[in-house]
Amino acid sequence: MTIFWKGIQVTLGFFLIGGLLFASGVFTVLLYAKVTGQEDWMRPAVQALGVGIRPEASRALEGTAEAAASPPVPVEQPKASSVMLEAPVVRQLPELPSGCEVTSLTMLLKFRGIEKTKMELAAEMKRDTTPIRYNKDGSIAYWGNPNIGFVGEPTGKAKGFGIYHTALFDQLKSHVPTAVDLTQEPFEKLEDQLRSGIPSVVWTTIDFQVPERWVVWDSPLGPIQTTFMEHAVLLVGFDEENVYVNDPLSGQGQRKINKEQFKATWEAMGRQAISYTTGS
Repeated sequence: MTIFWKGIQVTLGFFLIGGLLFASGVFTVLLYAKVTGQEDWMRPAVQALGVGIRPEASRALEGTAEAAASPPVPVEQPKASSVMLEAPVVRQLPELPSGCEVTSLTMLLKFRGIEKTKMELAAEMKRDTTPIRYNKDGSIAYWGNPNIGFVGEPTGKAKGFGIYHTALFDQLKSHVPTAVDLTQEPFEKLEDQLRSGIPSVVWTTIDFQVPERWVVWDSPLGPIQTTFMEHAVLLVGFDEENVYVNDPLSGQGQRKINKEQFKATWEAMGRQAISYTTGS
């Protein structure tokens, strides 16, 4: 009797396994039919096996097919609302009273890992050596153009003015091949640069106020309008209300300035900025 029941149990086990294999095979056929668009063609064959395609099963297969055919949708990460970078602080004084731009460049290169001093960079900086000529009233009639190179003398041994992005960019690129000129880009581009972990040399004014007095003189490239309040700093951070700069004149790092006020001076000075991208 025991042997008889054992036989029945073994037989039922085989039937159970066979049923599971059959059901698995039918589901595979249904899924293949739905994915390949052959559901209608396969329906008679499936029904001949005694299995109907129920609506809920068809919808489940449709969802599976759509999921298989549709690529995942990337989720856009929100941008950081504040960034603060730790960059070396280098003071332009006392050696370079008019050398704020090249001193800011020095800080940028040190951040990049290039150990050049401000005096080494000042020696290789482009110059426009056009001599200064004055009008009878003492105003400047003719002088150099800062888009060509540094105008005047940065050391204070003679009258000095400054250098603009076009000429300083070439010097940056000679040290960092991935240098980028961000001049005329929207300010949000400078914030994105900080989000990527890289500061920028940015032109502003000494007191971070829009100048009330401007000067005009003729130059080898034609007339230029500017101000002796012209200044350059290293932009190292921002938040919703402020920006933070390494100021070469005061020697203060992460100096806080109202963002809208700073943007106004940056725009007044021609929206000039230079930096670099990651890479070799």
